[in-house]
Amino acid sequence: MGDHEIELRHDVVIKRYGSTDHDRPQREWRALELLDEYAPGLAPVPVRAELDADPPTVVMSRLGGAAVRGPISGHLADALAETVTRVQQAIPRPVLEQVPARAGHPIELLRQVRAWSATVSPDRNPAVTDALAQAASWVGQPRLEELLAQPGTPVFGTGDGNLANYLWDGTDLRVVDFEYSGRSDRAFELAEVIEHISVWRADPAGLTGVLERLELTAEEAGRLTECRRLLALYWLLRTRGKPQRAQAKRMLALL
Repeated sequence: MGDHEIELRHDVVIKRYGSTDHDRPQREWRALELLDEYAPGLAPVPVRAELDADPPTVVMSRLGGAAVRGPISGHLADALAETVTRVQQAIPRPVLEQVPARAGHPIELLRQVRAWSATVSPDRNPAVTDALAQAASWVGQPRLEELLAQPGTPVFGTGDGNLANYLWDGTDLRVVDFEYSGRSDRAFELAEVIEHISVWRADPAGLTGVLERLELTAEEAGRLTECRRLLALYWLLRTRGKPQRAQAKRMLALL
């Protein structure tokens, strides 16, 4: 089955989980219930859950639309900026404080990419080698751990920036896939979306238009820069071939 199996019916989607690490089924069901209560219409409606079944199963309403593709500008950029903001800010603070932290904390990611950077071999492409070297120097700075350990502006995070999780029908933009969701911070969640490799494959301009539509405090903007570098390095270390050369340019630009 892999991580999960999706069954599409005319009115519902049935999701069966092959892996329950990070409490994926529970996270998804919790997110669907919370968003249905505080931001109805933004995500699938929760229908039923069999969290103790084998495999665990979540049934939700089926949404229309198709996965977002580039270029991301105009009405689509407006909708994406609004949707990202809405999903992050929909849940009232007292309720959000009771939600478990999302799977994958910035510090965990920092330690992971530090370990990967320490073992990576030089690439035959000079740009990739340069990007890896500069990134290794940046990610090794002790101040990063202190900075990323700060809590940041609390928001609800989807935990996955894949552009395929945003469904656009030309009018409305809605969100699916909450397996890693939970309480997070705004800068890290924005970086997760902005620097996801699916974004840059869809549009060479990335989410520049979306970012221009977001209002950030000075603290959020500074934290976002470092979180974007962290996520960009993660993808640089995960990709190979032509995508890695493109990601190297992204890394150097951010540095």
